[in-house]
Amino acid sequence: MRAVARAVRSGSAAVRRKLSAGELGSLPVVLVLAVVWITFQSLNQNFLSPRNLSNLSVDIVGTGMIAVGIVFVLLLGELDLSVGSISGLAAAVFAVLNVNNGVPEWLALIVAVLTGTVAGTVQGYSIARTRVPAFVITLAGLLTWNGLMLSVLGDSGTVNLDENGLVAKLTSFYFTDDAVAYGLAAVAAAAVFLVSDRDRRRRRAIGMPHRSLRGIALRTGALAVVAFGVAYLLNRFQGLPLALLIFLVVVAGLDVLLRRTRYGRQVYALGGSVEAARRASLSVTWVQTAVLAASGTMAAVGGLFLASRITSVSQSSGSGVLLINAIAAAVIGGTSLFGGRGTTWSAVLGMLVIQSIASGMAITDTPPAVQFVITGGVLFAAVIIDSLSRHSQAARRRDY
Repeated sequence: MRAVARAVRSGSAAVRRKLSAGELGSLPVVLVLAVVWITFQSLNQNFLSPRNLSNLSVDIVGTGMIAVGIVFVLLLGELDLSVGSISGLAAAVFAVLNVNNGVPEWLALIVAVLTGTVAGTVQGYSIARTRVPAFVITLAGLLTWNGLMLSVLGDSGTVNLDENGLVAKLTSFYFTDDAVAYGLAAVAAAAVFLVSDRDRRRRRAIGMPHRSLRGIALRTGALAVVAFGVAYLLNRFQGLPLALLIFLVVVAGLDVLLRRTRYGRQVYALGGSVEAARRASLSVTWVQTAVLAASGTMAAVGGLFLASRITSVSQSSGSGVLLINAIAAAVIGGTSLFGGRGTTWSAVLGMLVIQSIASGMAITDTPPAVQFVITGGVLFAAVIIDSLSRHSQAARRRDY
């Protein structure tokens, strides 16, 4: 008990330090998510039911993939307005190639994803070479790719996908064996502990501040409780969704890419200061092009998951509130609009908040207008917190 008390005091002190330094991390969005879940559960006991949580875990994937790509762009302090149109174009390319022209699904899938990569690369290279703000170039891309999608779909307007095909199974297949969900929870907890302990050892070896082993164990234990709880609830319905598994693997892989590779360090450096990055001999053109290419690729992947969810592609694919939700998810999750701060997990947390609000509104028969107001309010609060955090950090640097 004394060890637990010391860990709690240490954690409380760390939280106070982060609050004073403006380094809140994911704490605000976790609190918001908890409030949303408690509120809707009190209004309708089915909100946290295994069925609703399972559907929620699948619903976040399509837009969540797009939001992960947005995180890359936001880290540069830029904004990509074309992701919705790219997602619709990629889905249309897949549907026309596979359904209308008989191209094998695996090949049509590769071409569709590469379509997003090429679109993002063209935009990224244009931004890097012309130094025109990204939102201007991508706004033009929004119109261009949307027009190209309409052209690809042609007069039919709507293409229905094979319900038993590869893409359709992305969101309809579930691992019914309980061991799969529990195994994933165990692997996730073990990976977090091993990575955190490795960082602790490296920091201690060079004399840098580091977490205690007790703190890492407590943090891993809390994560394990959450992970096994989610696995238990998913197994009570249909098991672990394939879409959720793919999403988590992609997010974890891209997190490693951003935080533990030379490319990722260049992205953060460029988001901190473009001029400083140039003086440090970083290839600004290459980094900006690669980031927009990643955004386009993730938009294409997200578009395929969205098409899988409804097993069709139409002229409205990639439109509506998709772009707004993707950007909002990244910002609400904690990615800074000013660049240089955020992770791919930010998109997951933000998407959980947005989709939880949508799901809660649906099961409580609340008008859609209220959903927009609440989501807008959460986004506004996230932007204010981001701005205050940035000013707090700047003031602290001046004090030093």
